Amino acid sequence: MADATNVVIVNSMDDDALKIIRDVSERVVVTDVSALTRAERKRDLTRVAELDAILRDAEVIWALKLPDRLLGRAPNLKWIQTISTGVDRILSDDLVKSDVIVTNMSGIHELTIAEFVLMLMLMFVKRAPEAFYQKIEGRFKWFPVSVLEGKTVGIVGLGRIGREVARVSRFFGMKVVATRRSAVAGEQQENVDCLFPLSGLHELLTQSDFVVLALPLTEESRHLIAEAEFGVMKDTGVLINVSRGGIVDEEALVAALAEKRIAGAGLDVFATEPLSPDSPLRHMRNVVFSPHVSGDVEEYDVGAARFFAENLRRYLDVLPLLNVVDKSRGY
Repeated sequence: MADATNVVIVNSMDDDALKIIRDVSERVVVTDVSALTRAERKRDLTRVAELDAILRDAEVIWALKLPDRLLGRAPNLKWIQTISTGVDRILSDDLVKSDVIVTNMSGIHELTIAEFVLMLMLMFVKRAPEAFYQKIEGRFKWFPVSVLEGKTVGIVGLGRIGREVARVSRFFGMKVVATRRSAVAGEQQENVDCLFPLSGLHELLTQSDFVVLALPLTEESRHLIAEAEFGVMKDTGVLINVSRGGIVDEEALVAALAEKRIAGAGLDVFATEPLSPDSPLRHMRNVVFSPHVSGDVEEYDVGAARFFAENLRRYLDVLPLLNVVDKSRGY
């Protein structure tokens, strides 16, 4: 097809999701190279020439992880649609400097992540970890529990996910304080009692019973939560990270938990994933952790494909794309 738009699927999607993309237009040619990219990541180079030939004609790419040296192998590339909201995994220096547009999946994770945060907060106030250890250790000993009502949640990063966390926290009668990079003094935000610029982070930390990290990983936010920040948190405070592991200095976190300078941590993300089997975080009774699942739901591929399909229609009609990433800022 002379005027075909070649869409290359780098990371696998299920058949229903693929059909959604293929049904966008007869002008779209969709090629699934997920098997080829998996082989390449495993250092199986027997089909590299086949992958290179497909990438050479790629105009649009759907991906979570990009093939090595992508820009050199895909000279006709115009647009990358990521499968996730965070783009820190793909924003290499050459991609940032290029004219390739990057769009993310912001807008389809908010509710499931907010519910995950709520689950973690409830686990800590109801002392679920203690009940869990009693079960596996064969104990049965009474302990008191608490409630969320009246407690303060501090949301670091009041984007779409942060706003949804604020909304669900309100249902439980919680006070909500938050930071946003662009906040100005006196600014009001729905479901938020007090909004700080990022420079007010320590003030937020001193007030919060739960500190929820919901901001992207950038050079500015890397190790944003470190020894000094744990030093100003309440000793009854709990850190919840559903964003990126690199935002937290994990050595400082382990020390703060071991020395009981904070009460606990709910962690869905880590600096290195999978989490090392010998990480102290695996064995701490005041840690609840999960394998980076807070944003995933059943049929995620279908929901993401519908979003991609809408963006692809816009691309074909030369309309502004949704969720364009500011590559210089990293979000």
